[in-house]
Amino acid sequence: MVNILKKLNNFLKKGDNMSQKSYDNSPTLYLIPTPIGNMDDITLRAIKTIEQVDFLLTEDTRVTGLLLNHLNIKKHMIANHKFNEEKNRNLVLEALKEGKNIGLVSDRGTPVISDPGYEIAAFVIKEGYNVIALPGATALIPALICSGLEPMPFLYYGFLNNKATQRDKELKELSELKNTFIIYEAPHRLEKTLIAMMEILGNRKISISREISKKYEEIYRGTIEEIIPLIKDVKGEIVIVVEGNKNKKEFSSDNILEKIELLIEDGSKPMDAIKIVAKEFNIPKSEVYNLYHK
Repeated sequence: MVNILKKLNNFLKKGDNMSQKSYDNSPTLYLIPTPIGNMDDITLRAIKTIEQVDFLLTEDTRVTGLLLNHLNIKKHMIANHKFNEEKNRNLVLEALKEGKNIGLVSDRGTPVISDPGYEIAAFVIKEGYNVIALPGATALIPALICSGLEPMPFLYYGFLNNKATQRDKELKELSELKNTFIIYEAPHRLEKTLIAMMEILGNRKISISREISKKYEEIYRGTIEEIIPLIKDVKGEIVIVVEGNKNKKEFSSDNILEKIELLIEDGSKPMDAIKIVAKEFNIPKSEVYNLYHK
């Protein structure tokens, strides 16, 4: 009988964790978006929540400190980044047990989205406490809706791998996707990434947004080939929106090889013919190259 009661109690606890009543005045972890550039983008609710929580977990206390100074708010801050997030879990749990409310912010934008916050949020949920996410600033949605590309459905991928071989593997997986997809990229890697995309995805339509909401915001729209010469020495935070695989042309290996041979007969060099055919059929140059040399 005791064992049955224990099992029932554990089941009820598990059931409690599966359902959250967000505004029942229980201790809560708040995920609070902050401006990605323009300070006016912070919401009134975010300001009120920052004022009301007992302390803030911040990706960088110096960056958040600038925001708090701008808002004329004084708040105790604890650094929370990828190197100490796991260690901070127990600190957060003890605070929640004491009935405290905690705010979590990243340097810019929405926590958890390519920023710290996931480890602690998942842990707090597992422990049965409320996690409430506030709507607010994020770079991927403005980049998507002003890209001129189909907005629905879309996939947010985040940052590609730093290593070229792993990056190319990820791009090959994305190459079959019919949906528009979104990538974040660092400026010093942008050109190499676009060249790799050209090779693996083909000459797709893309949009590149940089410094969203800031004074020097810029948006580039066109094919990868058209945009590569335009992005030399660009700086700032960058979002790439990429057209999905729209290759609807009916073709076979024989079609491709025949087209290449015709171009070569007309005087084109093999590599030039391969580039032309890849662009015409909107398929990666590497695929045409491999087919031709087989």
